[in-house]
Amino acid sequence: MKPLFVLLFSLTTLWQVTFCQSASVDKVEFFKDTSILNTSIVTHTGKLLGSNKKKGLTLPATITTTLADGTPVNEPVLLEVRGNFRRGYCYLPPIKVIFTANENSKVYPGKSLKLVNECFTTNTNQQYIFKEFLIYKIYNLLTDKSFRVRLLNVNFKDSSGKKKTITEHAFFMEDVKDLAKRNNCKEWKKGKLGSESTDRRQMTMVAIFEYMIGNTDWAVSAGHNTNLIYYKDDSLARPLVVPYDFDYSGLVNTDYAIPDEKLGIDNVRQRLYRGFSRTMDELNEVLTIFKQKKEKMYALIKGFSLLDSNSKYDMIKYLDEFFDTINRPSSVREAFIANARTN
Repeated sequence: MKPLFVLLFSLTTLWQVTFCQSASVDKVEFFKDTSILNTSIVTHTGKLLGSNKKKGLTLPATITTTLADGTPVNEPVLLEVRGNFRRGYCYLPPIKVIFTANENSKVYPGKSLKLVNECFTTNTNQQYIFKEFLIYKIYNLLTDKSFRVRLLNVNFKDSSGKKKTITEHAFFMEDVKDLAKRNNCKEWKKGKLGSESTDRRQMTMVAIFEYMIGNTDWAVSAGHNTNLIYYKDDSLARPLVVPYDFDYSGLVNTDYAIPDEKLGIDNVRQRLYRGFSRTMDELNEVLTIFKQKKEKMYALIKGFSLLDSNSKYDMIKYLDEFFDTINRPSSVREAFIANARTN
């Protein structure tokens, strides 16, 4: 009887493991899926929209959606208010969806995901979200050391029944630990570093990318809108910088984006290189990648059906200026060497 019992126990355990794995999404495949995830979130929207939306405020909620394989989902989550400027300025604050409220979560088990929302429910703000979403996608073309994103169509339903349903587009941003894992890395937790203490080539990529999109709202040394990861099997390798949060960029050009007056630029459409100086060889090595990916960048923008024609034209025109710059050696020297940071 004992061998039979062991066999039945083993088969039962195997079935349970297999079932649990198949019932949950693969965390990499979740962000590879380019379809829009139609989602409803039921919570106390009055508290979510209230004047007391302090950072870290958590609210119970229920999320409903349908996974790619047709599996329906209706499970409890927690919503955590996050963000800085957008939290205080926007109608709906940025939030984090914590799926650990249900240990058997089918959507994203054992993790939380940042949800980037429309600032206000207007057509203009909807276009801002689409532009920022595409910036993440563009950076994915340049390097795997980048956050993946998944577009959602979200209905925020009020659990008290007193508020109207808010319908908007938003996107989930990959968890940094999952980003690190798929790159054979770990999240850096050993304190802040200056940008020149990180991987030099990757830092060059980041700084030029931020210049391309016209973003000055980042700082590695302050850990501002950047994360650090490091190769777990190479103790000598320097950490790698991963940028995020691009709503202050000239490529999105939100109506609330104002550059720091210390930078000496009038608006976010004016590009300013915030990296340190590199040799022409170092610059050309990285700029070659940008040139090789140009057509795919443009194809992403032109092929994104939710982006209106004016937004497409604006993004392409702004990127044209960048590519005009990097195609002229004299302009490359001026932008990335003569005007590079010195401290």
